[in-house]
Amino acid sequence: MSTTKWIIDPTHSEVSFKVKHLVISTVTGYFKSFEGTAVSASEDFEGATVGFSAAIDSIDTNQADRDGHLKSADFFDAANHPNLTFEGKISNNGGEYKLVGELSIRGNKKEVSLDVDFGGITADPYGQTKAGFEIEGKISRKEFGLVWSAVTEAGSVVVSDQVRLILNVQLVKQEVTESVAATA
Repeated sequence: MSTTKWIIDPTHSEVSFKVKHLVISTVTGYFKSFEGTAVSASEDFEGATVGFSAAIDSIDTNQADRDGHLKSADFFDAANHPNLTFEGKISNNGGEYKLVGELSIRGNKKEVSLDVDFGGITADPYGQTKAGFEIEGKISRKEFGLVWSAVTEAGSVVVSDQVRLILNVQLVKQEVTESVAATA
């Protein structure tokens, strides 16, 4: 059986998160530095293994003080945990895609299940084969050790526990390898 290795094209991908602030509005943040791979035996990515890493120091919420707080020991603790990682597998159940695997943040690993919209495969103007995905899901930040919390004088929570993950990913086909099954 042959497999194909794909890598994330960072110039055509984005990794973002959204979290409620004061329960009344949403703050969006991005990881600006990330990398990932998928290894697939089929064009529909059924059973593909996925590996992903994002640099905590690359967090950008468009507000330097908030970014600094997120990188601190109150949240991600970037000095001791410089990356978040994910390892998982894609499943395709009649066109309904899921990405299930272990997300590791701040040394805490939890299984997560993310919804996947597979956009398809095409060639770009430079002859590269590309695959596109939109990936979404929700996690509890507190389950990953991001437990900082504050309550306003009026009783509102400053930062919600639930975080929405939104990834728009374009993969570039790298190589096809043949694996030979061992015979007895």
